[in-house]
Amino acid sequence: MKKGFTLIELVMVIVILGILAATALPRFIDLSAKAKESATKGALGGIRAAVAIQYASNATNGTAAWPSSVDASLFADNQVPTEPYSNSNAVAAGTNPSGTTGGWLYDSTTGRVWVNNSNYSTY
Repeated sequence: MKKGFTLIELVMVIVILGILAATALPRFIDLSAKAKESATKGALGGIRAAVAIQYASNATNGTAAWPSSVDASLFADNQVPTEPYSNSNAVAAGTNPSGTTGGWLYDSTTGRVWVNNSNYSTY
């Protein structure tokens, strides 16, 4: 008598593993996108805090004004945080995200900072 698995049993195991993988993979992809979104919001919060601190510093010196630009000197580690979607730490001046260039966008008249990507302009 031969011992082992039949072809039908092996096919059933492969089908079951395929079904499990098909249900788990979309959840993993969704978690990856949410992690990037959370990292972006965290970095954006850090930039906004640095801009607010500079504004407060200017106000105590008698000239309440937003910084003219966001550069490395505003941060303790002398680096602008990287934007996770494009891996860019470039800061452009303007008021509307332009396409999908990535990095950050800063409006020095209002002190507003957001992602320089029209797909993510809500934060």
